[in-house]
Amino acid sequence: MLHSYRLCDSSPRVFDSLFKTFAHMKKFRDATDTCCRMKDYGFFPTIESCNAYMSSLLDLHSKGLLSFAIKLKNSMERSGVHQDVVTFNTLIHGFCKEGKLHEANKIFFEMKGANVTPNTVTYNTLINGYSQVGNSEMGSKLYEEMLRNRIKADILSYNALIFGLCKEGKTKKAAYLVKELDNHNLVPNASTFSALICGRCVKKNSERAFQIYKSMLRSGCHPNEHTFKMLVSTFCKNEDFDGAVQVLKEMFERSMAPDSGSLSEICNGLC
Repeated sequence: MLHSYRLCDSSPRVFDSLFKTFAHMKKFRDATDTCCRMKDYGFFPTIESCNAYMSSLLDLHSKGLLSFAIKLKNSMERSGVHQDVVTFNTLIHGFCKEGKLHEANKIFFEMKGANVTPNTVTYNTLINGYSQVGNSEMGSKLYEEMLRNRIKADILSYNALIFGLCKEGKTKKAAYLVKELDNHNLVPNASTFSALICGRCVKKNSERAFQIYKSMLRSGCHPNEHTFKMLVSTFCKNEDFDGAVQVLKEMFERSMAPDSGSLSEICNGLC
């Protein structure tokens, strides 16, 4: 293709398409080889293709690939390919997924320095990252910054904040945020209810957690296995094994199988 594209009056974009396809298929050796050959001929992949390559790399959940993704970003800079919001969001997501919030924050500041405006996805990713590591205070600061910059918060923004608060047992603040949803024409979804259930489970309030679970059903939302596992574990910790069995029955009604850990907790408690 490289030797014949001029003869065939073809476009260099065919190589970019090939590179992007290899990236989507996670054939990284082929993608890297294509990219190197392109550069030898004076071509460089488009920003969209580089983003696809970076995103596919970070989907592999390998720690070493984050540093490789940073090298790719630097290579893009040297080649005059200007990073866009997707580039920065992809890297921020990669670092947040690994719990490396310090590095994610560095990319965030670098993003601002490059005059690339953070969007809702950027803030949601960071807020969720801080919530996962139990730093709801930083999540709240990012939310306030988001509002100051007039970036619209969506249900994912609120769910991340609510989860962070609930994980730390700050259920009153979480409940206040749930009330705020209506003011922004947002409707609680399964993740919202799961976060609230998590908050009550953290405080070992199994009865209240089960009430929220019932509200979840009335709202037409469907609990997942993790929600049931939290409920079973909390009932067992409170030595309310009848309650745990009730949760088990709810699972069976929804054709969901409990894991061996949940069954062991209930069996040991009943014994």
